[in-house]
Amino acid sequence: MQRRRFFSHLGFGMSLPLAGNALTGMMPLDSRHSSSYAPPVIEWNAHIFSPDLQKYPFHPQATYQPDTSTRPADPLQAYLDQLDGLGVDRAVIVHPEPYGDDHRLILDCLRRQPDRLRGTSLFYPKDNDAPKKLLALVKEEKRIVATRFHALKGNEKYLESFSDTGVRALWRQAVDLDLIIELHIGPNYAKSAGEAIQAFPGCKVLIDHLAEPHLGTAVEFADVLQLSHFPNVYMKLSGINHFAKDEPLFPSAKSFTSRVIAEFGPDRMVWGSGTPEIVDEHMSNYSASDRTKVKGGNIIRLLNWA
Repeated sequence: MQRRRFFSHLGFGMSLPLAGNALTGMMPLDSRHSSSYAPPVIEWNAHIFSPDLQKYPFHPQATYQPDTSTRPADPLQAYLDQLDGLGVDRAVIVHPEPYGDDHRLILDCLRRQPDRLRGTSLFYPKDNDAPKKLLALVKEEKRIVATRFHALKGNEKYLESFSDTGVRALWRQAVDLDLIIELHIGPNYAKSAGEAIQAFPGCKVLIDHLAEPHLGTAVEFADVLQLSHFPNVYMKLSGINHFAKDEPLFPSAKSFTSRVIAEFGPDRMVWGSGTPEIVDEHMSNYSASDRTKVKGGNIIRLLNWA
């Protein structure tokens, strides 16, 4: 069956009846120990947006506000349908910046699909109550598996440095809760992030979008590659469309992605955004087993997602 193109940034309306919890395309639990079992394909990237701005308003501190007027009535279901079309079994949905630290929408998504979905969180490090808010959120919903920090050149709204007191307090709370630290950073923040990683030995870190290489210099990106020396730091093979235009597989970027993959290795790469065939394109010199890890096996291990 020809696979449909996958769009990660979707809306979500709660006006329709709640969907069931069936895991379309997933292997039954009792077959997972057979010799033919392969890890599920998992996408970690999608933002879910709601056209219902009364129920899910954008945060007063939102860094941007997407146009939700054309979103389908139930975009979560549309997202799940696209996952089915791509042969993607599960997903980690990423709480988007426009909702700030208001997590009502992602909580509703997780409650609709408690087996198929996991989610991330976002808080403001400059908010002294952020660690307490993170603790309360995870107590309310155990399917929150990460908290995300944003640090991009020209957007210092969240933090100036990973040495900031608020950043370290929120980071420590996430580590205490055994959450993934998800870093949406540009290359110029890699050195500062490395100092924070070193301050919390054993913390689990996932770097988004190849660290947005187009937002930094070659010298700064050397600091990104240096982060591969930490054994619990993972890199996400995502966001290639931010700097390459030959979609859907972006072969023009292979000389770059192959360098990043070589540094982090197939055991610490995670796929997100687009089609999972991107993994096959950019890891064509790796074994099928290695590509399977990147398509979902590494997330299973990272999250202990049975």
